[in-house]
This record gives sequence, structure tokens and C-alpha cells, in this order.
Amino acid sequence: MTEKPEGYPSAVLAGGCFWCTESEYRALDGVLFTRAGYMGGDLDNPTYQDITTGKTGHAEVIEVTYDPEVISYEKIIEFFLTQAHDPTQLNRQGVDKGTQYRSAIFPANDEEKATAEAVIERLQPDFKKKIVTTIEPYSTFWEAEQYHQQYYEKYQEETGKDHIRVILKKAGKLK
Repeated sequence: MTEKPEGYPSAVLAGGCFWCTESEYRALDGVLFTRAGYMGGDLDNPTYQDITTGKTGHAEVIEVTYDPEVISYEKIIEFFLTQAHDPTQLNRQGVDKGTQYRSAIFPANDEEKATAEAVIERLQPDFKKKIVTTIEPYSTFWEAEQYHQQYYEKYQEETGKDHIRVILKKAGKLK
């Protein structure tokens, strides 16, 4: 979809570079729409240049709008922790470093918060390291600039080839 559909729930997740996590979710059954943005900081209308300083408190996030008849919030969180990124890396994912690349879940209500906490607790024994994903208060979602939206798809359309991170993932060299 090219526009966010009304009447469906969304999950907001921070798992490093939003280009990477957004592309993971766009391929998932039940996901209707995604968009990249910023959340968790103290600056109104932040830009990419603002948040890359690490001084605004924002994280790069994705908003995942989904059909709960096809996929549950619980499954969205499970996928986030087991497939979309490494929840054991503190303030980084791969080469991306800083608090803006932290692993975080921004539940919109108490039920989502309880679900996220339960999934983390249930999955922790499956990891050799501690899951460092934080659960943070839901706040204003600031949409990222248009050039960040569906970045890998735009890259392929413009260049005719996959982005290097897509190539490495297909080769099994990236999670």
C-alpha cells in the first residue's frame, strides 16, 4: 500500500536503521503498510540530521500497520526480536552506533506493553546474551523524510540492483 489504511492497529519498533527493519516487515504476511520515522525524543519535528547527532533522544523507528485477523501484535513482537534485528546489541545494530539505533518497543497501551514484556521474558532463554530491548512510552510519531520511506525498494528501482545490505542478507551474512 502507498497510504496508511484507517481502522487497523500499528506497532512502533526501533531496531537500528529503519531501512533494514522496514524492509523486513514489508515482506511479512498481514502487514498492510509501513513507514519510517522517529520517536522517543524531546525535539518537535526532528529531521534525520537532528537525530543522527544522538542528542535529541529519538530512535529511528518503523510504524507497522497490520491486519490482526492475519497477524497478532504478539507475532509482530516475536518477529521483531527473533528475525528483524539483534535485540542483544545495546545502542547499535551492525555498523550503526548510537542511542538513535537502540532496540525499543513503543506500546500504544497497557495491553501491548504487557504483551511485549511477556514475549521478551518468554524468548530470553533462547538467547545467549541478555535482550536489551527497552519498552518505552509511546509518544509522537514523527514521519521520516520521504527518501527514507521504502528505501531499499526505491534504491532498486533507481539503480536496477539490490542494495548491498539486501545482497548480504540474501547471502546469509546479515541477520
